[in-house]
Amino acid sequence: MSDAFHLRPARTSDVAAIRRLVRPLAEERILLEKEAVAYYESLQEFTVAEDSDGNVIGCGAVHVMWEDIAEVRTLATSAQWRGRGVGKALLDRLLERARDLGVRRVFCLTFEVEFFERGGFEVMADQTAVDPEVYSELLRSTDDGVAEFLDLARVKQNTLGNTRMILELERAGEPAPRGGVERPLSSGFPSDGGT
Repeated sequence: MSDAFHLRPARTSDVAAIRRLVRPLAEERILLEKEAVAYYESLQEFTVAEDSDGNVIGCGAVHVMWEDIAEVRTLATSAQWRGRGVGKALLDRLLERARDLGVRRVFCLTFEVEFFERGGFEVMADQTAVDPEVYSELLRSTDDGVAEFLDLARVKQNTLGNTRMILELERAGEPAPRGGVERPLSSGFPSDGGT
C-alpha cells in the first residue's frame, strides 16, 4: 500500500464513505454517529482524504460557531491509514480553512488529547473562551456541538470522558501560523493542492 493521498472538499457521493469511517469509532464511543441527513446538511464543512485509488481514507470538518470560534468535528481516518499522516494533514487543512473564514480560535472535543496537543491545542480549563454576551447567544443554538462546547447538561451522556481543547490561531497581533505537508500522489508529483 502506497502512502500517497490527497485532500479535497467532500462531495455528496462521499457521505456513505464518511459514515463508514465514523461507524467503528462511534461503536467505540470515540465519535458520535449521525444520521445521513446531518452529513448532507453540513457537507460543505467537510474535507476528505483520498488514496491514489480514489478511496476515502479520512475525513474532518470545521464548523463555525461564532464570529471568532469554530470547532473541528468528525476527524477520522481508516484504521489502515492511522499513523501515516492523514489525520495531521486533515487537521492542518481544517485549521487553514478556519483561518480563511476569519476564525481566531478553534475548539475540539476529543479523547485524542496528545494528537491535538501536537497540533497546538490546549486543554480548556473553563468556559472563559467566550464572553458572557456571546455565551448567552450560543445558548440559543440547537447544534449539539455548540452544546458540547458550552458543557450543557443535555449532551453530557455523549461527552462523558472527552476533553475540551482549544487553539488560538492568532496571538497578540502576530499573523496566524500557516503550514501543511505536501504528500505526493505518485513519484515526485505534488497532489492537486492537497497537504
